[in-house]
Amino acid sequence: MTEHIDGNRLSQDLRYRFEYISKFINFTHDDITALNTSATIVLPLIPVIVDGVYRKLFQFDITKNFFVLRNDGFDGELKSNEGLTLNSAQMTYRRDMLSGYLKRLLLQQAWTDDFLQYLSRIGRMHTNNVGPTSINVDYIHINATLSYIETLLIDAIWVTDNFDSKTKKDILTALSKVFRIQSDLFLLHYLEPLQDKDTSTTHQKNAEKCVCS
Repeated sequence: MTEHIDGNRLSQDLRYRFEYISKFINFTHDDITALNTSATIVLPLIPVIVDGVYRKLFQFDITKNFFVLRNDGFDGELKSNEGLTLNSAQMTYRRDMLSGYLKRLLLQQAWTDDFLQYLSRIGRMHTNNVGPTSINVDYIHINATLSYIETLLIDAIWVTDNFDSKTKKDILTALSKVFRIQSDLFLLHYLEPLQDKDTSTTHQKNAEKCVCS
């Protein structure tokens, strides 16, 4: 039997959106358990993984340029592009943020509404929808970065001898699903202006019809 999905509610109700995606990609508690299992191997490697992510972002001026912008929560002195290094204060802050995110992603045992809001905020803070602290990172860079993080995590799991083949498969499958969910929660906020524009256009057309009728 075909299940009805409310398209409007998908963009308005975070839990409803998550449950729809979870059903579609079959993200279950078993996947969460697999992520928790992976933590025994991945957590000690997080400093190396995070360092690798930011070294990759520093390889391109278009991504490095975002780190000279003041983002929400950082009150220290900003280095200019010329003086910016991986050890600058704003980069230490970013590394700590990414480290905390990865730890929470792997250790979270129940995907509560609070946790979904946390994942949603991660997406929103990279758009231009948060006022003066907006950094407005184009989605192409977000997508590339998420893919690179996922690849580093896959490599860490693939080479370990601590898990059998089935456990590895379960963890890698869970990682794939998690990054699709996180990617969607980025897109949710990147598409907000387009949805608002469509709504405004619809209201304007309806108003014009009323005037002309």
